[in-house]
Amino acid sequence: MSSATAAATGTGSPRPEQPPGPAPARPARVLTWAAAIGIGSSLLIMIVASVVRHSPGVPPPPWSSGPPLLEIPGRLPVAATYAALWAAVVLGGGGVIAGLVALRRGARFPPRLLITAALVAVAVFAVLPPAGSTDALSYATFGRIAVLGHNPYVMTPDQLRQTGDPIGKLAILLWKHRGSVYGPLATAEERAAAELGGASAQQIVFWLKLWNAIIFAGVAIGLDRMLRSDPARRARAHLLWSLNPLVLWGIVASGHLQGMATAASFFGLAMLRSRRAPGQPEASGPGLLPALAAGILVGVAADLLLYYLILGLALAWALRRSAAALLTAVAAMSVVVGVPYLSLGSPSLHALVRRGGSASSDNFYQLFSTSLRNHLPHSLSLLVVLACAVLAVALLRRLPDAVPEFPAVQPALAVGVAWLFLWYYQLPWYDVLVIALLALYPASRLDYVVMVQLAASQFAQMPGANPFEPPLGWLRTFSHEIWFTATPVVLLAAVVAAVLLCVSGAWDIGPPLSLGAPLERRSRLAWKTRVSQE
Repeated sequence: MSSATAAATGTGSPRPEQPPGPAPARPARVLTWAAAIGIGSSLLIMIVASVVRHSPGVPPPPWSSGPPLLEIPGRLPVAATYAALWAAVVLGGGGVIAGLVALRRGARFPPRLLITAALVAVAVFAVLPPAGSTDALSYATFGRIAVLGHNPYVMTPDQLRQTGDPIGKLAILLWKHRGSVYGPLATAEERAAAELGGASAQQIVFWLKLWNAIIFAGVAIGLDRMLRSDPARRARAHLLWSLNPLVLWGIVASGHLQGMATAASFFGLAMLRSRRAPGQPEASGPGLLPALAAGILVGVAADLLLYYLILGLALAWALRRSAAALLTAVAAMSVVVGVPYLSLGSPSLHALVRRGGSASSDNFYQLFSTSLRNHLPHSLSLLVVLACAVLAVALLRRLPDAVPEFPAVQPALAVGVAWLFLWYYQLPWYDVLVIALLALYPASRLDYVVMVQLAASQFAQMPGANPFEPPLGWLRTFSHEIWFTATPVVLLAAVVAAVLLCVSGAWDIGPPLSLGAPLERRSRLAWKTRVSQE
């Protein structure tokens, strides 16, 4: 089959790179402006919803106004803020998709402008109160518990509140009777913030958000440097990660730990690079030192959030051809994960894994039975594990390995997408597990499926900072329809789309990765030659 035929039929073979052509046509320019307007207006809405003191997007803080978190006195109308934040999801998600389509049609976004705008947005969100979630308050509470010498996996936020401690006032209704569900390294980070912040809730949350923002920016800069020789791929990476309003809201504005865990796993998996010695026709696998570093960093991610262990499967698959490298990575990850978790002791470990069976309110399994709205029985949980495994294998076999220089990216996407799409407890900020890796993968229809899944999940979570249901009236009715009907339908459709892509192979893969090094240039040329011969 020729390369032209492959492109026309949309098969899994990457489309050969085209030489630079004329300026983008009018449709691409329209999409470019749609992306700029959608992303810009979405970020503006999110910033306004975060900066006003009394906003449905910000949890009611038991602190006085003032630094280090900046805010404007005032009160935003509840219904208008809900509607505006829902609009921000549509504008932001739609803007990113419009930008991705524009890039496929030849548009060129200035990468420096994109990363500059992203770093400005990160800096702004870092100094605003936490928005979109109450998790940052939980982190501060568990950090304070640890500083006071108690066990955050056993002592609950409500018990801290009963002692009269000022940070105990942060106890949120939903989580106040539960101990920490975060890994030992997360507890260490929370404790460090509490040490620095003392009895000031503002300062504890500020340190938590600041570290998260710096690490998020580090991933953005890392992507920018890794893709610097390919302007289109560089711009796409910033659309998917750095300037994606849904990612910024879920990670930087809210201060979720997923930002740190994703950074560790992303850089860990990116450590695995194929090597080619002079005169060798084929590249060899990663060496022992990169395997060691990858095992350590993926282990660090799991020390923050235990479910990042699933990326260990991708690590093992990428190193399967080298027993020495595989054993090195597995040993490193086992030590980095095993020692901290075992040091917690059995009561803490029991508390850490006790949440099994809980389901997020917008899961699509409830479409089959309303009894599955908030909980899945053990028997069904096992079926979901099996379904995740089946989809992961299908993606591993059918998703083209279009980044041979990074052998862990394709299996990580296979495992990550299967888990994100099928697991019954999912929140929108969990999607960052794959989004940074997706930026290293060539453009494909998987981009749109992931973005739609993320937007639907984030829409259901807006505004996310209030532990209570919306006020009675149309707002509550609409919210319930979103939670229990509309979002589950879209999430199920995303699963169907992923399965259809596996069956049809119509990924519409763009040109393979080019990093500018001799190995990558030769690999790119070899790829184009092979495609043209098919």
